[in-house]
Amino acid sequence: MPIITLPNKDKKKYIEPVTSAQIASDISNNLASEALVSIVNGELWDLDRVIELDSTVSILTKKNKESLDVIRHDAAHIMAEAVLELYPETQVTIGPSIENGFYYDFYREKKFSLHDLDIIEKKMHDIVDRDEKIKREIWTRKEAIDFFKKNDEKFKLELVDAIPEKEMITFYRQGNFLDLCRGPHAPSTKKLGHSFKLTKLAGAYWRGDSQNPVLQRIYGTAFFSNNDLKKYLLMIEEAEKRDHRKLGKELNLFHLQDEATGSVFWHKKGWVIYLEIEAYMRRQLNNSAYEEVKTPQVIDRSLWEKSGHWEKFKEHMFMAKGDDEKVLALKPMNCPGHVQIYKQGLKSYKDLPIRMAEFGSCHRNEPSGALHGIMRVRQFTQDDAHIFCTDSQITSESVEFCELLQKIYKDFGFSELKVKFSDRPEIRAGDDKTWDKAEKALMVAIKAAGISYSLNPGEGAFYGPKLEFVLTDAIGRDWQCGTLQVDFVLPERLGANYIDSDGQKKHPVMLHRAILGSLERWIGIIIEQYSGRMPLWLAPIQVIICSIIDSTNDYVLEIKNKLDRASIRSEVDLRNEKIGYKIREHSNNAIPIIIVIGNKEKENKSVAVRYLGSKNQEILYLDQFIKNIESKCLPPDLI
Repeated sequence: MPIITLPNKDKKKYIEPVTSAQIASDISNNLASEALVSIVNGELWDLDRVIELDSTVSILTKKNKESLDVIRHDAAHIMAEAVLELYPETQVTIGPSIENGFYYDFYREKKFSLHDLDIIEKKMHDIVDRDEKIKREIWTRKEAIDFFKKNDEKFKLELVDAIPEKEMITFYRQGNFLDLCRGPHAPSTKKLGHSFKLTKLAGAYWRGDSQNPVLQRIYGTAFFSNNDLKKYLLMIEEAEKRDHRKLGKELNLFHLQDEATGSVFWHKKGWVIYLEIEAYMRRQLNNSAYEEVKTPQVIDRSLWEKSGHWEKFKEHMFMAKGDDEKVLALKPMNCPGHVQIYKQGLKSYKDLPIRMAEFGSCHRNEPSGALHGIMRVRQFTQDDAHIFCTDSQITSESVEFCELLQKIYKDFGFSELKVKFSDRPEIRAGDDKTWDKAEKALMVAIKAAGISYSLNPGEGAFYGPKLEFVLTDAIGRDWQCGTLQVDFVLPERLGANYIDSDGQKKHPVMLHRAILGSLERWIGIIIEQYSGRMPLWLAPIQVIICSIIDSTNDYVLEIKNKLDRASIRSEVDLRNEKIGYKIREHSNNAIPIIIVIGNKEKENKSVAVRYLGSKNQEILYLDQFIKNIESKCLPPDLI
């Protein structure tokens, strides 16, 4: 006889077990027809799943954001059903919903083509129109193993084997399609609607391991309305134009190659951007009383074992052996190294806070299939810092950090910011009492900073809860960059102490924080944010000076000399080419300011100026031009 508590606190009593579908029907016919899934005691449930005990229940429709992930998961299953109907020799593996869409990985000897995607998509529309019921089934482990053995589905057998012994094994059936899946799903294929699109093909290693077979991944997206779908596809089209990999090559900023997988070859122009950003960040650190340090690249495994990183991150570490047979690891992060610097010399509570920063070069053995241009690499530089402080300083230090982060983002042109509060993960260091303390401290801090946030359950770091700072770029995409983590665990593990006012030894709190995340990824984001047309202060070449005829070359070089003295980055173009050709080429190379010099400009000691994106030309005296742009070429913090 379950008692059901609704979101408005109303209660409904039932004399026997009930489903969410029945509850929706009891509330209203409209809700029953619009219902997709439910939330029962905080968990997403299928509408026809039986509720036997007293529970809190919310009925979700397309108005609820959680429902979008559900119908995208439906879309993945419908796509898999379509593939098996069209290409029955295919094996299905894994097909989740993801941010902005869904995918499914398939094993098939023959490669899919873009034409195949059109055929699959058409079949998906047919399956939606069939209105096939989607049903949840509970199987025993033996039933699941026997089923997949019979069908020679080795990938699914591995998935069953990975399910903990005590965990329930569930399948979902729609029409003739059956898949191992935790769910939940909408009641029928018709609920998906027709606002979906298959977007691309890619390769992927089974379970992300390069030693495993290569699968074919089909990506797609789904929305509740055609208008939302259209807007997203336009955004994707724009994103392809802005792809940092394409622009990086076109603008001669960097390149990547197989001999150094996951590492960046910075070209002169790209390195200018890198150094400008690093210099800007260093000034911010100096202004905020951080001390900059440098820690070793290679550290003995014993330190990683003490810190707990060995157990958690071992598979992502690059390792080597010295001549003494010691196992060494290239550092994947900077935190243990900073603790070692902190431990040099006795510390008093009066010395705290200590703000320690490093542009730390880190290495992580990311799967090759996960690498993405300079956004996700194996060698990267973190704008990393750690603040060692007392319990009472957590709030003030966190507020100060949040203010610094927002200022920096604004200087780079980002005004929209979301914050996620990530609490304890399933696998973590430290006891529940320590985590309670850390989570409470971080919650007080974020509220004191006056920043709105959303909860991101179970996504904290293994040693402490964290805030994740998410930017929105020019075309509406989100990028998680900055983090702030409260850590009571690592200082204790590594023996970091200070003498408190009562003369007792205590462990400092360690605030892990980053603003850009990594310089490589940040530059990739900036390239895409500005579509390669960098803000003037970040442009590798701020001014190009073009001669019309050879007789003006001496004046062109004079201009170059004056711009150099004003610390304005410039180059000259003295080639024997038509001026129209030069202007087009330099515009395509995204140079912000183009100066054209002919005999008239030489005689008058003037310059003809064109700004990127404008067809107009401005005539100015040289000294006036330099005066006008000198401050505009400076970083925003130096203006």
